[in-house]
Amino acid sequence: GETDAMIQTLERVVQIAPVNSTVLITGESGTGKERVARGIHALSPRKHRPFIATNVAALPETLLEAELFGHEKGAFTGAIGQRKGYFELAHRGTLFLDEIGEMPLATQTKLLRALEEQRIRRLGGEAEIQLDVRVIAATNQPLRDLVELGSFRRDLFFRLNVLHIELPPLRERRDDVPLLVDSFVRVASREHDRPGVTISQDALNILIGYDWP
Repeated sequence: GETDAMIQTLERVVQIAPVNSTVLITGESGTGKERVARGIHALSPRKHRPFIATNVAALPETLLEAELFGHEKGAFTGAIGQRKGYFELAHRGTLFLDEIGEMPLATQTKLLRALEEQRIRRLGGEAEIQLDVRVIAATNQPLRDLVELGSFRRDLFFRLNVLHIELPPLRERRDDVPLLVDSFVRVASREHDRPGVTISQDALNILIGYDWP
């Protein structure tokens, strides 16, 4: 993108990348929150370490804690062996938690402790494990409103929202539409081994003028 909104966003990514603070990325679905998170990681001193991404909303509550923090053998039915969680897998790297607004309150409490102390305890385990993980969280929901409603912990919100990037929706950066179209055409041509196509100005005008809900 070359619109002012995207240039400001990219400048913010460059500013944020070198430090270790947690980052909260907000914006509507499809605005590119995970791409921005990967960009922050790629420009950070952690770039040669793991980038682990997970969608909190895609995991049932019963499995979420085990996936994040790992589990010991026999911790629950079906836990036939020890398993590292996403925090351990992201050690010295970056952990991206998408749709953080969907996280149950009980897990929020444990996430807050992990962020504050940089320690986790596997499900069914006794020993605490010291870790070095940078957390980047993302949501398409208004977290401040969820805090007021009591469905998101206020202290966790402030712990995540140390650095903040708000991604603009496409309808607020319409001048980037031709650039995006050109990029998608090139990617599709390469992936499918097909010659490139030309998009007429009339077609581009329709795309630029669309309201992009």
